[in-house]
Amino acid sequence: MLKRRRFRRVPRLKGQTVSKMIPNIITVGALSAGFTAIRFAFDGKWEFAVVAILVAAVLDALDGRMARLLNSASDFGAELDSLSDVIAFGVAPAVVIYVWALSSVDGPGWIAALFFTVCCALRLARFNTSLGKLPPYAYNYFTGVPAPAGAGLAILPLIISFELGDAVVRHPLVAGSWLALIGALMVSQLPTYSFKKLKIPQDYVLFVLVAAGLIVAGLAGAPWRTLTVVAVVYIATLPFAYRSFTRLRREAERLHDAGEDDDRGDSGDKRDDGSDGPPDSPDAAAEQTSKPPHLRQV
Repeated sequence: MLKRRRFRRVPRLKGQTVSKMIPNIITVGALSAGFTAIRFAFDGKWEFAVVAILVAAVLDALDGRMARLLNSASDFGAELDSLSDVIAFGVAPAVVIYVWALSSVDGPGWIAALFFTVCCALRLARFNTSLGKLPPYAYNYFTGVPAPAGAGLAILPLIISFELGDAVVRHPLVAGSWLALIGALMVSQLPTYSFKKLKIPQDYVLFVLVAAGLIVAGLAGAPWRTLTVVAVVYIATLPFAYRSFTRLRREAERLHDAGEDDDRGDSGDKRDDGSDGPPDSPDAAAEQTSKPPHLRQV
């Protein structure tokens, strides 16, 4: 008889595939872009500094979606994303604005920049600890201005200066106050729209696509003016987000209170013996026990 030849299975190399590492690579790219903005600020290349921060924001929007698409989400990736956001959206905008407008006042200017960075770190820590703990009506909203939007708003005076000049917006009082205000909005309890979860009604899909095309065309033809308009529109959405969030919260509280009232009413209509109606009086109890066993309520 012929003996079967045993083939040894070639061991596979252990480790992660390249596709699983793509989200983390994008996150590292966002961190690098944000930190590179600091170098451009030191060199006085303000337009390049703004572009670097915007590139970091775009990459930050992609890494999470790529992780879900490739099914490669991990605790390591989540921690790396938070650390990258602190550098790209907390440290980089603060340093850029400090070098651009606040270095002349030294102490107060550094306090404003430091305040913004600390607020960004606290906002990210609060976001990470609140995952999975929000009520159902709050999942379409952020608590406070998110870090990428906060970074974009922080450098808004610099963007405006490209179109209108820096006679006003570069003043330390204006730039420092604006930076501190955006930092406060980041750690505030103000609800803001989470546009990535926003559902567009079918009747408005075409309008949204046209608006997106106009924004892309504006970024190609007049980028600084378009970015200014986008930032102003985002600021204009804050009161509407607060109003809609408050309405949803009140409706949820009303339904919760109505449910509790119904539970109390149901429990009050039950007798101690489990039957419906008011509790028995002593005479009724005596009448009940005087009945034959097969007629008594059990």
